[in-house]
Amino acid sequence: MTLMEFFGWRLQDVFLAKASKRSPLVLRMVVLISAMFCGLYIFSICINQTDYKFRQAKPLKIQVIDRRNHTKCRNTGIQEPDLHYVHFPEPESFSRQECACNPVRLFAIVSMQRSGSGWFETLLNSHMNLSSNGEIFGPSERRNNVSMIYKTLDKVYNLDWFSSAAKNECSAAVGFKWMINQGLMEHHEEVADYFNTRGVSLIFLLRRNLLRRMISLLANTYDKNVKLLNGTHKSHVHSPHEAEVLAGYKPTLNVTTLVSTIRAAEGTAARALECFKTTRHIVLYYEDIVANHTVRFVAVAGTVVLDSMKTEVDVSSISFILLQKLVQVQEFLKLPAQNLTSGQVKIHSGPLSRYVANWEDVRKKLEGTSYENLLNTDYKS
Repeated sequence: MTLMEFFGWRLQDVFLAKASKRSPLVLRMVVLISAMFCGLYIFSICINQTDYKFRQAKPLKIQVIDRRNHTKCRNTGIQEPDLHYVHFPEPESFSRQECACNPVRLFAIVSMQRSGSGWFETLLNSHMNLSSNGEIFGPSERRNNVSMIYKTLDKVYNLDWFSSAAKNECSAAVGFKWMINQGLMEHHEEVADYFNTRGVSLIFLLRRNLLRRMISLLANTYDKNVKLLNGTHKSHVHSPHEAEVLAGYKPTLNVTTLVSTIRAAEGTAARALECFKTTRHIVLYYEDIVANHTVRFVAVAGTVVLDSMKTEVDVSSISFILLQKLVQVQEFLKLPAQNLTSGQVKIHSGPLSRYVANWEDVRKKLEGTSYENLLNTDYKS
């Protein structure tokens, strides 16, 4: 007889006794004790079943995702500190085919209008393994809110953004150019979080001579309205003739707001650097790249004399001097160093005095200020 049958029999005997002489209190005690025994019995069965299941279950394991083995790719050459910055995109619009296991690094060029970013981007895009997709946040609808920004960034970094610069399958570095005034600072906290989470590297391209940048801005704005080149506006040119035509316009600078305008541009760049200081980045100046890219040399008996520096160096080191900054960028993106070229021609290539209608007023305004050096400094640090 089981325990349940025993208690059931005893309860039935109690309730069926017609001539019971026990008091109601005793009857209640019997019922209560019987219920307690039933509860204990059921509880013991549950404990035994639970203990059995725990003994049979296997311990949980936390799976660590190694990007070196992503999509069955085994690239053990990637160092541990670089893992966060290496990606294996799986685009929806095409297949990477034999390049599926080639790691891709993500980047963004952060700059300001008329700071040489267009020329710099053409240099980068001359690298056979790099794709920089231009000012993707120019149209305001792509930066109306954080969700649209994230959606656009995801499309670019997943290699699903199509532009003339896209090399798609075998890109080793993919990015774009983001002007500081194109929604970057309005959502800088969310964007910095995205960059840090996704392992995006930033290339800050700034300009030291903000006076020269101001002249370029005014001239470019003028050409947008007038269209000096046969009714066509061009922000960048590819021939000396076109450069000469555009440089023929001499803007008149507002000397009343000149200092405050230059100071504001300085502040904008400084704030951007501060907001993204925790993101992996490199800071470049347009003047340094121009100086490195255009330096001339004359051979003198086993050495070369650099015209711009007036110093002699060994011939074996001349290639390093010429390409120092561009090599630095390629090393930053972990790309094999190549000779980078551009077909763009500089518009304002001479002294600033040639390109300002009220140069004497500008000179007098800046002399004696902290910006006096901008009057004579072109591409020197």
